[in-house]
Formats: sequence, structure tokens, C-alpha cells
Amino acid sequence: MSPPGPGANRCADCSGGNTPAGLNRHVCTGCGREDKLYERGSCARCSLRRRADVLLAGPAGTVPAALTGVRDAITAAPNPRTALNWLRRGTGAPLLAAVASGAVPLSHAGLDSQPPGRAVDYLRAVLVAHGALPPRDDQLARLERRTGELLAGVTDPDHRRLLTAYTTWRVLHRVRRRGEHRPAPRTATRHAILCLRAAIALLDWLATQDIRLADMGQAHLDRWLLDGPPALARPAGDFLAWAAERRAAPRLTLTPPANGNGPATGEADRHRQVDRLLHDPDVATIDRVVGCFVLLYAQQLSRIAAMTRAQIHDRGTSLSVRFGHADIDIDEPLAGFIRAQLADPRRHESLGAPTQNTWLFPGHLPNRPITPARLGARLSALGVNPQAGRRAALQELAAEVPAAVLADLLGIAVTTAVKWAHTAGGDWSRYAADTAPGQQSTSRPAAGAP
Repeated sequence: MSPPGPGANRCADCSGGNTPAGLNRHVCTGCGREDKLYERGSCARCSLRRRADVLLAGPAGTVPAALTGVRDAITAAPNPRTALNWLRRGTGAPLLAAVASGAVPLSHAGLDSQPPGRAVDYLRAVLVAHGALPPRDDQLARLERRTGELLAGVTDPDHRRLLTAYTTWRVLHRVRRRGEHRPAPRTATRHAILCLRAAIALLDWLATQDIRLADMGQAHLDRWLLDGPPALARPAGDFLAWAAERRAAPRLTLTPPANGNGPATGEADRHRQVDRLLHDPDVATIDRVVGCFVLLYAQQLSRIAAMTRAQIHDRGTSLSVRFGHADIDIDEPLAGFIRAQLADPRRHESLGAPTQNTWLFPGHLPNRPITPARLGARLSALGVNPQAGRRAALQELAAEVPAAVLADLLGIAVTTAVKWAHTAGGDWSRYAADTAPGQQSTSRPAAGAP
């Protein structure tokens, strides 16, 4: 007799299983396993398989070939009773049944025709994860809708034509091009919206002053920068540069707030936060790793959220992480926490999620990464300000490492690294001489706790 399942209180022998009646109370008629029976003499796992087959039955009475991966993932759920509850009460289950029956086309357009909501988004992610639908850049789709809404609010026809061209050939084109090479972080779409909003705000202000864009002077721009929203100052430069290239505006000098404007975490506070992340036993592994990536390696949450497991290289005796174009060796104890994150990225898997996941920090949606906002909320709960902490890390690293090396290691633009080096007061004028043949530069970002 097989051992009782995890849900059984006792085996058949201990419950009078020597008689057929005793066996029938504990043995699943489907798989023959001793367990608590769920319905019709079947265990929860067999009941889940039967219900999934009924839910996903297509016009031919069987599961369509395109949905077999989805069916297998549902029936392989770690907790079959949770999956059974989803099939019975989940808002996405009826939509999945409609897709299987053909009532809703198995396409992105078919899902778009349904009322928007979390159920549609979740089902779309499941279908994409198992190859039933091709991948689609949902962020780009949302960006296109949002830019369309903003353009619809522009009443001046000349301004709308100019802004439409700017949105099409500059804003959206840039996001699409970046998305071809790597997953676009949410900050990429946020920046795109800021650029369009800045352009609209600038043109609206010029209209109130009865000034044409082509006639705008430096004094006009400086006055708008003083009176306008500070958050739109820097994004407006993108629109002005594009307009100047097309001779729709003069070439003007835009002087937004200095790079890195904003408070930075104090050195003592940053060291104390890192010490807590590395040594406090109550801190979750994901928070340890993400917090240290911010406070030690000046990584943005949007880039951390999009990190893949392939960026970690574990050689057994050493471990390295690739943020930019070069690997950074990671010391203990952080290396051990990164290994723990690789081994157990989540305590639970989403229903229908593939068993293999490429993301270092998986999200709630199947085969999708966690959101930067969620990472920020977790760090904030620990008293870590991601923006201020990143500024402090950049200031320290820029003072110790040449700009070119810093850009290569952290994956930031060289011009950005140079600005931070000037802000930090670093002097690397002798770096070329120090790295000439026969010389060696030993400066590198810290690889562990400060």
C-alpha cells in the first residue's frame, strides 16, 4: 500500500483499510494514491485535471493544441486546491473557457475586446508565457494610448501637427528602438510621457504669450524655465532639440537643474542601511539583494527589476554580476544572498506560470519581472530611500573610479559618469598615465559592505 498523501490523516490499514469499504474512503479512483478525497472518489490533483479538461474543452471536446501548455501548468500547480478554487471562482477562468471554446479569439485583439482589468492582463501573461500568444510590448501599447489622449487635448491645429510628428518620429520611435534590444523599463515610458507633457506645456505657454515657436528667444525660454513646472524643465530640452533639427525652433540653451539634483543619503546613514541589509536576520533575501544593488552599485530600480538570471555568474568559489559591459566580483555575505535569490526567487509561483523563469526577480504575472514600484515600496518599508541612496553611491564611486570605468561597470552613459565625477570632486586627469604600459590602476567600486 502506498504511503498516505500529505492531506491524509491516516493510511488505509490504520483506518480499517483491510476491507474494500475502508480502502474506498482513502484511495483515489484516478491515481490510486491514498489521500483525502476531494470529489467523486478522486483526490484534489485528479479533480483538478478533470475540471481543467472540462474548462478548456474546445469545439471538438478536447483541449486545443495551443492551450495544452496552459492546461499542464494549471494542473501542475503546487497547491491543487488553490487552483481548483481559481477554476471555480477566479475572474479569469470564464475568460479562459471562452478562449478555449472560440467565443473569444485567441489573439491580443480578442483579449483587447474584453473589459480591461487584472484578469485580462493575467490571462494574457499566461498565454504568452506558454507560447499560445506571441509576446507584445504592453508598455508600448499603453504609451501609445496615453500619448493619443494627450494629443487629443491639444486644440491648436498647428501645435497638434507638430506634436504628433514629435511623438511619432522621436518619442515612440526611441522607445520602440530600445525595446528591440532589451525590455523597456517602466521609467522609459514615464520619461516619454514627461517629454510630451513638457512639449505641450511649453507650446501652451508660448500661446498665452502670443509667441510663435519659431520666434522664441533665449529670454523667453529662461522665463518659462523659471515659471514652469520644475519636473518638465529637463524633458523640454528633448523637444527643443528635435524642433531645432527641423528648423521649427531656434537653437537655444536650456539650463535645467544640475544633474543629481536632490538630497543624497548621508554616508553614515548609508553604511548603517547596508549593515542592516547584510546582517539583520529579519530582512528578506530579495530586499537584501535589491537594497545592496542600490546602495553599493548605484543601480536604478527600473534596471534592477529587469535583471535576468544570466547576469549572475556563479563559479562556485566566486560570484560576479554584470550591470554594464563588465563583470563586478561580489564578496560575501552579499554573494551568498544572491545565490539564495537564484535558488528560491519566490516563495510561491503564480498559477499557470512556467517552471523556468529567466528573471532574477520574478513578478506576480507569469514570466514577467517584478515592478520597480513594488521594489521601491519594499525598500521604503525598511527606511531606504532608493533615489537618495543611489545618489550617495554614485557620489562615492565617482570619486574613486574613473568615469570611463564607472560607466562600463555600472551601465551608465560616460557623460553621466563624468558629471558625477565633477560633482564628487574626483580628479582623474592622471588616469591615462597611471594606466599606461607598466602602470596599474587598482581603483574599483566596492564589492561588498563599505
